[in-house]
Amino acid sequence: MWKFQQQHRQKLDELYGLKRWQIGEVASKIGQLYHLYYLRSSELHYLTESFAFFSAIRTRGYYSKASKEERPDLMVKKLRYYARFILVCLLLRKMKLVHELLREFSKQVEEYTAVYDPEDQSEWDMVVQEIREFVEGEALLNVLNPDSTATVLKHRLSPLNNPQVEKCGSGYMQLSEVLIVGNCYEQTRFSELSLDMYRMLQTLERDPLDTLHGSTTSVPNSRLSGLGSLENGLPASGHANDEAGSNGASGCGPTRPHNPHKYLLYKPTFSQFNTVIAAAFKDVSATGAVLLYISADGIRTPTAKYGDERKRFLTCFTELLLISAG
Repeated sequence: MWKFQQQHRQKLDELYGLKRWQIGEVASKIGQLYHLYYLRSSELHYLTESFAFFSAIRTRGYYSKASKEERPDLMVKKLRYYARFILVCLLLRKMKLVHELLREFSKQVEEYTAVYDPEDQSEWDMVVQEIREFVEGEALLNVLNPDSTATVLKHRLSPLNNPQVEKCGSGYMQLSEVLIVGNCYEQTRFSELSLDMYRMLQTLERDPLDTLHGSTTSVPNSRLSGLGSLENGLPASGHANDEAGSNGASGCGPTRPHNPHKYLLYKPTFSQFNTVIAAAFKDVSATGAVLLYISADGIRTPTAKYGDERKRFLTCFTELLLISAG
Protein backbone atom coordinates (compact mmCIF):
# COMPACT_ATOMS: atom_id res chain seq x y z
CA MET A 1 0.00 0.00 0.00
CA TRP A 2 2.83 2.38 0.89
CA LYS A 3 4.68 1.72 -2.36
CA PHE A 4 1.44 2.04 -4.33
CA GLN A 5 0.74 5.56 -3.04
CA GLN A 6 4.38 6.49 -3.71
CA GLN A 7 4.23 5.30 -7.30
CA HIS A 8 0.83 6.86 -8.06
CA ARG A 9 0.92 9.95 -5.82
CA GLN A 10 0.25 12.45 -8.63
CA LYS A 11 -2.70 10.49 -10.01
CA LEU A 12 -4.16 10.02 -6.53
CA ASP A 13 -3.83 13.76 -5.87
CA GLU A 14 -5.37 14.90 -9.16
CA LEU A 15 -8.16 12.35 -9.61
CA TYR A 16 -9.09 11.42 -6.05
CA GLY A 17 -7.96 14.41 -4.02
CA LEU A 18 -5.63 12.45 -1.77
CA LYS A 19 -4.92 14.47 1.36
CA ARG A 20 -1.79 14.48 3.48
CA TRP A 21 -3.59 13.23 6.56
CA GLN A 22 -4.71 10.18 4.55
CA ILE A 23 -1.07 9.42 3.73
CA GLY A 24 -0.32 9.86 7.42
CA GLU A 25 -3.09 7.43 8.29
CA VAL A 26 -1.55 4.77 6.04
CA ALA A 27 1.91 5.39 7.53
CA SER A 28 0.48 5.24 11.05
CA LYS A 29 -1.19 1.88 10.40
CA ILE A 30 2.07 0.48 9.00
CA GLY A 31 3.99 1.79 12.01
CA GLN A 32 1.44 0.21 14.32
CA LEU A 33 1.71 -3.07 12.42
CA TYR A 34 5.50 -3.13 12.83
CA HIS A 35 5.06 -2.43 16.55
CA LEU A 36 2.72 -5.42 16.82
CA TYR A 37 5.31 -7.54 14.98
CA TYR A 38 7.85 -6.49 17.61
CA LEU A 39 5.52 -7.45 20.46
CA ARG A 40 4.89 -10.86 18.93
CA SER A 41 8.44 -11.68 17.87
CA SER A 42 10.63 -9.59 20.26
CA GLU A 43 12.80 -8.67 17.25
CA LEU A 44 13.94 -5.08 17.56
CA HIS A 45 14.36 -4.35 13.86
CA TYR A 46 10.54 -4.30 13.68
CA LEU A 47 10.56 -1.61 16.37
CA THR A 48 13.04 0.52 14.41
CA GLU A 49 10.85 0.15 11.32
CA SER A 50 7.87 1.32 13.38
CA PHE A 51 9.90 4.33 14.52
CA ALA A 52 10.81 5.13 10.90
CA PHE A 53 7.17 5.41 9.82
CA PHE A 54 6.02 7.30 12.92
CA SER A 55 8.95 9.70 12.58
CA ALA A 56 8.12 10.31 8.91
CA ILE A 57 4.58 11.36 9.86
CA ARG A 58 5.92 13.98 12.25
CA THR A 59 8.78 15.34 10.14
CA ARG A 60 6.58 15.65 7.04
CA GLY A 61 3.60 17.05 8.90
CA TYR A 62 1.06 14.56 7.58
CA TYR A 63 -1.31 15.38 10.46
CA SER A 64 -0.44 19.08 10.68
CA LYS A 65 -3.78 20.19 9.16
CA ALA A 66 -5.96 17.60 10.86
CA SER A 67 -7.56 20.22 13.13
CA LYS A 68 -8.74 22.21 10.08
CA GLU A 69 -10.83 19.29 8.84
CA GLU A 70 -13.32 19.86 11.69
CA ARG A 71 -13.56 16.13 12.26
CA PRO A 72 -13.22 14.92 15.86
CA ASP A 73 -12.58 11.35 14.70
CA LEU A 74 -9.53 12.55 12.75
CA MET A 75 -8.20 14.35 15.81
CA VAL A 76 -8.62 11.14 17.81
CA LYS A 77 -6.53 9.30 15.21
CA LYS A 78 -3.87 11.98 15.58
CA LEU A 79 -3.85 11.61 19.37
CA ARG A 80 -3.60 7.84 19.12
CA TYR A 81 -0.68 8.27 16.75
CA TYR A 82 1.11 10.45 19.30
CA ALA A 83 0.52 7.93 22.11
CA ARG A 84 1.87 5.06 19.99
CA PHE A 85 4.87 7.07 18.82
CA ILE A 86 5.74 7.98 22.42
CA LEU A 87 5.57 4.31 23.42
CA VAL A 88 7.90 3.30 20.57
CA CYS A 89 10.34 6.06 21.52
CA LEU A 90 10.27 4.90 25.14
CA LEU A 91 11.10 1.36 24.06
CA LEU A 92 13.99 2.67 21.94
CA ARG A 93 15.17 4.90 24.83
CA LYS A 94 14.90 8.11 22.78
CA MET A 95 14.16 10.13 25.90
CA LYS A 96 14.86 13.58 24.46
CA LEU A 97 12.34 12.92 21.70
CA VAL A 98 9.88 11.53 24.26
CA HIS A 99 9.89 14.86 26.13
CA GLU A 100 9.31 16.77 22.88
CA LEU A 101 6.45 14.49 21.86
CA LEU A 102 4.90 14.70 25.32
CA ARG A 103 4.75 18.50 25.08
CA GLU A 104 3.21 18.28 21.61
CA PHE A 105 0.77 15.58 22.70
CA SER A 106 -0.38 17.60 25.72
CA LYS A 107 -0.93 20.63 23.49
CA GLN A 108 -2.92 18.56 20.98
CA VAL A 109 -5.13 17.16 23.75
CA GLU A 110 -5.83 20.69 25.01
CA GLU A 111 -6.74 21.81 21.47
CA TYR A 112 -8.96 18.76 20.96
CA THR A 113 -10.88 19.33 24.20
CA ALA A 114 -11.20 23.10 23.62
CA VAL A 115 -12.61 22.75 20.09
CA TYR A 116 -14.85 19.69 20.41
CA ASP A 117 -15.62 19.46 24.16
CA PRO A 118 -15.60 15.65 23.80
CA GLU A 119 -16.96 13.07 26.20
CA ASP A 120 -13.57 11.33 26.34
CA GLN A 121 -11.74 14.44 27.59
CA SER A 122 -10.96 12.90 30.99
CA GLU A 123 -9.61 9.76 29.31
CA TRP A 124 -7.11 11.70 27.21
CA ASP A 125 -6.11 13.83 30.20
CA MET A 126 -5.44 10.59 32.06
CA VAL A 127 -3.27 9.28 29.20
CA VAL A 128 -1.17 12.46 29.30
CA GLN A 129 -0.83 12.15 33.07
CA GLU A 130 0.15 8.47 32.81
CA ILE A 131 2.90 9.26 30.30
CA ARG A 132 4.17 12.18 32.37
CA GLU A 133 4.35 10.07 35.54
CA PHE A 134 5.96 7.21 33.61
CA VAL A 135 8.70 9.48 32.24
CA GLU A 136 9.25 11.08 35.65
CA GLY A 137 9.46 7.65 37.29
CA GLU A 138 12.02 6.50 34.74
CA ALA A 139 14.15 9.59 35.43
CA LEU A 140 14.18 9.34 39.24
CA LEU A 141 17.83 8.33 39.10
CA ASN A 142 20.00 10.52 36.90
CA VAL A 143 23.50 9.41 35.92
CA LEU A 144 25.75 12.31 34.96
CA ASN A 145 28.64 12.41 32.52
CA PRO A 146 31.94 14.06 33.55
CA ASP A 147 30.64 17.31 32.04
CA SER A 148 27.55 17.11 34.33
CA THR A 149 25.16 16.28 31.49
CA ALA A 150 22.65 13.48 32.02
CA THR A 151 23.22 10.21 30.20
CA VAL A 152 20.47 7.85 29.09
CA LEU A 153 20.88 4.47 30.74
CA LYS A 154 20.56 1.53 28.38
CA HIS A 155 18.97 -1.54 29.91
CA ARG A 156 19.44 -3.85 26.93
CA LEU A 157 22.27 -6.32 26.48
CA SER A 158 25.25 -5.16 24.45
CA PRO A 159 28.73 -6.57 23.72
CA LEU A 160 30.06 -4.46 26.59
CA ASN A 161 27.71 -5.66 29.34
CA ASN A 162 27.07 -9.21 28.11
CA PRO A 163 30.13 -11.41 28.74
CA GLN A 164 30.63 -14.53 26.67
CA VAL A 165 29.33 -17.70 28.30
CA GLU A 166 31.66 -20.64 28.63
CA LYS A 167 30.27 -23.76 27.02
CA CYS A 168 29.64 -26.49 29.56
CA GLY A 169 28.60 -30.10 29.15
CA SER A 170 26.85 -31.02 25.93
CA GLY A 171 25.67 -27.52 25.06
CA TYR A 172 23.92 -24.36 26.14
CA MET A 173 20.64 -23.77 27.88
CA GLN A 174 18.91 -21.00 25.96
CA LEU A 175 16.31 -18.64 27.35
CA SER A 176 13.53 -18.96 24.79
CA GLU A 177 10.30 -17.93 26.55
CA VAL A 178 9.70 -15.11 29.05
CA LEU A 179 6.54 -14.23 30.99
CA ILE A 180 6.53 -10.72 32.44
CA VAL A 181 3.56 -10.12 34.73
CA GLY A 182 2.68 -6.85 36.44
CA ASN A 183 0.01 -7.31 39.07
CA CYS A 184 0.53 -4.65 41.74
CA TYR A 185 -2.46 -2.65 42.92
CA GLU A 186 -0.76 0.67 42.24
CA GLN A 187 2.01 0.83 39.66
CA THR A 188 3.48 3.59 37.55
CA ARG A 189 2.33 2.58 34.11
CA PHE A 190 1.55 3.70 30.58
CA SER A 191 -1.26 1.78 28.91
CA GLU A 192 -0.75 -1.85 30.00
CA LEU A 193 3.00 -1.53 30.54
CA SER A 194 4.15 -0.85 34.09
CA LEU A 195 7.53 0.71 34.77
CA ASP A 196 9.10 -2.50 36.04
CA MET A 197 7.71 -4.49 33.10
CA TYR A 198 9.19 -1.87 30.77
CA ARG A 199 12.64 -2.22 32.33
CA MET A 200 12.47 -5.99 32.50
CA LEU A 201 11.55 -6.53 28.86
CA GLN A 202 14.51 -4.38 27.78
CA THR A 203 16.90 -6.27 30.06
CA LEU A 204 16.04 -9.44 28.14
CA GLU A 205 16.76 -7.96 24.70
CA ARG A 206 19.92 -7.31 22.73
CA ASP A 207 20.55 -3.67 22.00
CA PRO A 208 19.95 -2.77 18.32
CA LEU A 209 22.41 0.08 18.85
CA ASP A 210 25.16 -2.15 20.19
CA THR A 211 27.63 -0.29 18.01
CA LEU A 212 27.38 2.49 20.59
CA HIS A 213 26.00 4.94 18.04
CA GLY A 214 28.78 4.36 15.54
CA SER A 215 31.63 4.91 17.99
CA THR A 216 33.00 1.39 17.82
CA THR A 217 36.38 2.57 16.60
CA SER A 218 37.12 3.99 20.03
CA VAL A 219 36.16 0.77 21.83
CA PRO A 220 38.90 -1.86 22.01
CA ASN A 221 36.57 -4.84 21.86
CA SER A 222 36.83 -7.40 19.08
CA ARG A 223 33.23 -8.47 19.67
CA LEU A 224 32.08 -5.12 18.26
CA SER A 225 33.78 -5.63 14.92
CA GLY A 226 31.72 -6.58 11.89
CA LEU A 227 28.55 -4.83 13.02
CA GLY A 228 27.24 -2.16 10.67
CA SER A 229 26.77 1.35 12.01
CA LEU A 230 23.28 2.56 12.79
CA GLU A 231 21.95 6.08 12.78
CA ASN A 232 19.02 7.34 14.86
CA GLY A 233 17.77 3.83 15.46
CA LEU A 234 17.82 3.02 11.73
CA PRO A 235 20.34 1.31 9.47
CA ALA A 236 22.79 3.87 8.11
CA SER A 237 21.34 3.35 4.64
CA GLY A 238 17.78 4.05 5.79
CA HIS A 239 16.06 7.41 6.23
CA ALA A 240 12.82 8.43 7.86
CA ASN A 241 11.20 9.85 4.75
CA ASP A 242 8.50 8.83 2.28
CA GLU A 243 10.56 5.74 1.56
CA ALA A 244 10.69 4.88 5.26
CA GLY A 245 10.85 1.19 5.90
CA SER A 246 11.35 0.34 2.24
CA ASN A 247 14.39 -1.75 3.12
CA GLY A 248 12.16 -3.96 5.23
CA ALA A 249 13.34 -6.41 7.81
CA SER A 250 16.12 -7.67 5.56
CA GLY A 251 18.34 -4.81 6.65
CA CYS A 252 18.58 -5.96 10.24
CA GLY A 253 22.31 -6.60 10.08
CA PRO A 254 24.41 -9.70 10.65
CA THR A 255 22.95 -12.94 11.95
CA ARG A 256 22.88 -13.18 15.72
CA PRO A 257 20.87 -15.05 18.37
CA HIS A 258 17.20 -14.19 18.55
CA ASN A 259 15.74 -12.42 21.54
CA PRO A 260 13.58 -14.67 23.73
CA HIS A 261 9.89 -14.57 22.95
CA LYS A 262 8.04 -12.55 25.58
CA TYR A 263 4.50 -12.46 26.94
CA LEU A 264 3.50 -9.20 28.65
CA LEU A 265 0.55 -9.51 31.03
CA TYR A 266 -0.80 -6.59 33.04
CA LYS A 267 -3.16 -7.60 35.85
CA PRO A 268 -4.24 -10.83 34.14
CA THR A 269 -6.91 -13.17 35.42
CA PHE A 270 -5.74 -16.60 36.57
CA SER A 271 -7.30 -18.12 33.45
CA GLN A 272 -5.29 -15.78 31.20
CA PHE A 273 -2.09 -16.44 33.14
CA ASN A 274 -2.63 -20.21 33.06
CA THR A 275 -3.28 -20.18 29.30
CA VAL A 276 -0.16 -18.15 28.55
CA ILE A 277 2.18 -20.17 30.76
CA ALA A 278 0.86 -23.38 29.19
CA ALA A 279 1.56 -21.97 25.72
CA ALA A 280 5.07 -20.96 26.79
CA PHE A 281 5.93 -24.44 28.05
CA LYS A 282 4.43 -26.00 24.94
CA ASP A 283 6.71 -23.93 22.68
CA VAL A 284 9.93 -24.35 24.67
CA SER A 285 12.54 -26.72 23.23
CA ALA A 286 14.47 -29.45 25.04
CA THR A 287 17.41 -27.09 25.62
CA GLY A 288 15.21 -24.05 26.22
CA ALA A 289 14.29 -22.33 29.45
CA VAL A 290 11.29 -20.32 30.60
CA LEU A 291 11.68 -17.26 32.81
CA LEU A 292 8.74 -16.07 34.90
CA TYR A 293 8.81 -12.53 36.32
CA ILE A 294 5.94 -11.44 38.55
CA SER A 295 5.57 -8.13 40.36
CA ALA A 296 2.72 -8.28 42.84
CA ASP A 297 1.70 -7.05 46.25
CA GLY A 298 2.84 -9.38 49.01
CA ILE A 299 1.02 -10.03 52.25
CA ARG A 300 2.45 -7.74 54.90
CA THR A 301 2.14 -9.05 58.45
CA PRO A 302 2.79 -7.15 61.69
CA THR A 303 6.35 -7.74 62.88
CA ALA A 304 5.39 -7.84 66.55
CA LYS A 305 2.88 -10.65 66.06
CA TYR A 306 4.94 -12.84 63.75
CA GLY A 307 8.46 -11.91 64.84
CA ASP A 308 9.18 -15.24 66.60
CA GLU A 309 7.86 -17.31 63.68
CA ARG A 310 10.03 -15.32 61.27
CA LYS A 311 13.13 -15.92 63.41
CA ARG A 312 12.41 -19.66 63.60
CA PHE A 313 11.95 -19.80 59.82
CA LEU A 314 15.28 -18.03 59.23
CA THR A 315 17.03 -20.36 61.69
CA CYS A 316 15.64 -23.47 59.96
CA PHE A 317 16.51 -22.08 56.54
CA THR A 318 20.10 -21.38 57.66
CA GLU A 319 20.44 -24.92 59.03
CA LEU A 320 19.24 -26.37 55.72
CA LEU A 321 21.84 -24.32 53.86
CA LEU A 322 24.59 -25.57 56.18
CA ILE A 323 23.47 -29.19 55.73
CA SER A 324 23.42 -28.76 51.93
CA ALA A 325 26.88 -27.19 51.97
CA GLY A 326 28.25 -30.01 54.14
